[in-house]
Amino acid sequence: MRFFKTSYKDLTDEVLMQKIASGDKRAFDDLYLRYATPLLNYFHRMLWKDREKAEDFVHDLFAKIIQKPTSFDASRSFKTWVYSVANNMCKNEYKRQEVRSGTKNGLEEYTAVSDETVNALQQTHHTLFGEEFKQKLDELDEKHREAFVFRHIEGLSIKEIAEILKISEGTIKSRIFYATKYLAEELVHYQPEKSKHHG
Repeated sequence: MRFFKTSYKDLTDEVLMQKIASGDKRAFDDLYLRYATPLLNYFHRMLWKDREKAEDFVHDLFAKIIQKPTSFDASRSFKTWVYSVANNMCKNEYKRQEVRSGTKNGLEEYTAVSDETVNALQQTHHTLFGEEFKQKLDELDEKHREAFVFRHIEGLSIKEIAEILKISEGTIKSRIFYATKYLAEELVHYQPEKSKHHG
């Protein structure tokens, strides 16, 4: 039986990975088309809005997939697995940057989140809000920031985030709650009806 190109679109990510492991280039092309753009956007947000670096990281990630497809754990969802890999790549890069700069300060360089973040809090009409939001998000420690970004910017479910970070769903909810509460309190002056209660 011959497969037509369109039939690949109906295959799950996991089946495509099985085909890639057996040397199927077309399966790789389809998987790349599905994930290249979302991963590029993720890296762009997490790596200081450096487009070139984001593109390099996407290339590196897919190079790992094609060179060692067996590294994929078939018992997991491909989506959570690939975001786990991406998340670890970002963490390694943060460590490299800290060693290079010799400091953990300089938060202004860590503008990891784009202006699209503003949509998460329905404040799209405030450019100043967007700038301060990024700054406050960067002031959160890494574990709270990554949970917030995965949920409210990448749109992943609590269950998916728990799988990616290998911690319980309760812990994820707690981290997101903490991050949201912190941001709401820090940015309360953008909500006049609430700020008067904080006189």
